[in-house]
Amino acid sequence: MTATDTASIATDDTGDPPLRPLPEQAALLLERAGAPPRLVAHLRAVHDVAAQLVAWVQRHCPHLEFDAEAVLFGAATHDIGKALHPAELSGPGTQHEEAGRELLLRYGVPAELARFAGTHASWTAPGTGVADLLVSLADKVWKNKRVPELEDLVVARLAGADGRPAWQWFMELDEVLTAIGEGADRRLAYQTSHPLPRR
Repeated sequence: MTATDTASIATDDTGDPPLRPLPEQAALLLERAGAPPRLVAHLRAVHDVAAQLVAWVQRHCPHLEFDAEAVLFGAATHDIGKALHPAELSGPGTQHEEAGRELLLRYGVPAELARFAGTHASWTAPGTGVADLLVSLADKVWKNKRVPELEDLVVARLAGADGRPAWQWFMELDEVLTAIGEGADRRLAYQTSHPLPRR
């Protein structure tokens, strides 16, 4: 894939579904890593969902402190390691997680941003913060996959920030995740319209 192809998938108008462009830094990193088209499309879909979640949290729970820009960067690069392990684009595997974190560090990305490549599938690990949870949540709900354990952790952070009961936050989060999930088929179609790398 050429640099122009990567930039086009990362930033051009997507039509249906309308997806926010990836941050310029993320697009450049994906280009440098030689990310295949389907990976760039996946990251764009997850980034768009992360942006929706960030906006919702900021509007509904302004007392919850987290780095919104870090969430967006993390969502845009969390699977960059799949450029090195392309079989994990269409099948299971965890090699891309640490490989992605190490790749970002080699490219000069600060550790506090590179971490998302390694933490997006381990939301119960010690030291997991709100930003990590939101990246993990976006990486699930983009395709309408619901993970009760992960959602409960997000609910606990929301309830802890403003004192409203967890059941109330559960209902509010469920409502927004259901709404986001309704766009999953269009996001999946967009992702699969981009080719996998040749083996």
